[in-house]
Amino acid sequence: MLPSHAFLDRHKIPYRIANFSPDTPKGASSVADVLGLSNHQTIKTLIFESDKDEAVLIMVGADQNVISGHLKKVVGSRNIQLASAERVIEITGYKIGSIPPFCWQPEGFRSFLDTDMMKETILAVGAGVWGNEILITPANLVIASQAMVVNLTDREKPIFPLD
Repeated sequence: MLPSHAFLDRHKIPYRIANFSPDTPKGASSVADVLGLSNHQTIKTLIFESDKDEAVLIMVGADQNVISGHLKKVVGSRNIQLASAERVIEITGYKIGSIPPFCWQPEGFRSFLDTDMMKETILAVGAGVWGNEILITPANLVIASQAMVVNLTDREKPIFPLD
């Protein structure tokens, strides 16, 4: 059992495990292909760092790109950059490619999920080891990750859902 599974079990958050060959090419779209999901259902977990010495977790679909201006407003910093592979390991304890969006964050760590993900019935997130994915509902992902749901990918909609 992986730490991400133990975390979900301990908090009684429902999920399913989906395994695939560790020889599968890296990337969220490859995971979508082997699991029979859309790229939109497969979550990219991205670690960004700000000039305020803060790291944040951003979750978007594999087919989406984060709008820089939206991210800067959400984080509250004008200087945001994607964390290097080395920094990601330092921050999360995991290698890029299968970072679970829960179970490793210290108190006060901020996580954000794109609002568009809430439309899906099921999402796939990394479990911490390449070849193992967690299938979870959007609502349960929000609970597990303590994520704030914000618009990070659509220029036509408000950034904060209640705007």
